[in-house]
Amino acid sequence: MSSFSGFTNEDFDLFKIEGLEQRMEVLIQTVRPKLEWLGNHFAPSLATLTGQEMFPHVAKHARRTKNPPNDTWVAFANNSRGYKMLPHFQIGLWESHLFIWFAVIYECPLKEGIGEKLINQLDSIQTIIPKDFVWSMDHTQPEASPHHQLNSDQLLMMFERLHKVKKAEILCGYQIPRSNAVKMSPEALLKQFEFVFEKLIPLYKLSSF
Repeated sequence: MSSFSGFTNEDFDLFKIEGLEQRMEVLIQTVRPKLEWLGNHFAPSLATLTGQEMFPHVAKHARRTKNPPNDTWVAFANNSRGYKMLPHFQIGLWESHLFIWFAVIYECPLKEGIGEKLINQLDSIQTIIPKDFVWSMDHTQPEASPHHQLNSDQLLMMFERLHKVKKAEILCGYQIPRSNAVKMSPEALLKQFEFVFEKLIPLYKLSSF
C-alpha cells in the first residue's frame, strides 16, 4: 500500500463475518494493509517523541483456532520481537470505533513499578490528559471511561490495581466512533493519531525504566 486511504464502513463490518477463516481472510485483505502502513508511518515519529527506537507489530491473531477476532490493531514498542511485555501504543478498531491507546497489559512484568509511578503522579496525570480521552482496565473489551467523568479517587483505584493485582491492566487514549471515522479524510485521521500520541507521551515516559 503506497498511501493511507482512511477507514470505510466495510472495514468495520468485517467483524460481522461469521467464522474464523472467513473473517481473517477479509481482515488480511482489507484492514491489515492499512495497519501495516500506519505502523511504518508512525514508528519513526513515535521514536522521536519517546527518544527510543520503536517497532510496529501488526496483530496476527495466530493463536486463534475457533473464535474470530472482535478487534484488530497495530502496536508500537521499543522491542523488535514483541510488545505485550512492554508499555506500548496501539492504533486499531472494533466494529464500533477506532482506538488509539497507550497500554500496559497483563503480560507486562513492570506493572507493579508502573502503577507506583502513576500513583505518585496522580495530580499531574489528571491535569495533562485531555478531558475527552478515555481509560480502560481491560484491553479485550471495547468499553472505556471518559477522563472527565473520573475523579481522583477513581483514577487512584485504577493505578493501585495496576500496582497490586497480577492480571491488572491500564489503557489510556482516544476513541473515534465509527460514524465519525468513516467521514474523516486520511489526512485528518493521521493528524488525530499524531495528536493523541503526543498527549500520551508523558504516560509512556512515566512508565519507562
